Amino acid sequence: MTESPRIAVIGVGNEFRRDDGVGPAVVARLRERASDRPLPPGAALASSDGDPGRLIGLWEGTELAVVVDAAHAHPGHPGRVHRVDLDQRAARHTGAASTHSLGLGEAVELARALGRMPGHLIVYAVEGADRSLGTGLTEAVAAAVDPLAERVEADIARHRDAAARGADPEP
Repeated sequence: MTESPRIAVIGVGNEFRRDDGVGPAVVARLRERASDRPLPPGAALASSDGDPGRLIGLWEGTELAVVVDAAHAHPGHPGRVHRVDLDQRAARHTGAASTHSLGLGEAVELARALGRMPGHLIVYAVEGADRSLGTGLTEAVAAAVDPLAERVEADIARHRDAAARGADPEP
């Protein structure tokens, strides 16, 4: 049996629905950057369609899970990023902000009920503009990918440094 990664970064979305592909785009960018900025050992990058069971399987047993997903907001500001630290707030979330019918909110509630939550869960929700069929992010959402990859790397570094000190990472 293989050991679970200590850190999981999960990009949720569908690359064939324009801005819904922002999660996988951030994961792809982190993979590209890994040659110059390697992630710590035990870190895994993955993409998911948002199915609650698959999300739980990807983050189960991890110390830190970072999830990047597209969000739907009215009125929206395409490219605006929201950071939610689910360790710091109640998990009662309907998933309405996600672009997926069953999504992250349901995965969190189910994982809590089953005792399969990661040690620390950070969610980045990126407001999108276009979920129509097609590939490629809109300009505003594409502009958020690099800064968001940097924020995820900073979260991982903060977690790694806190673990080395034997402290809880700061949100």
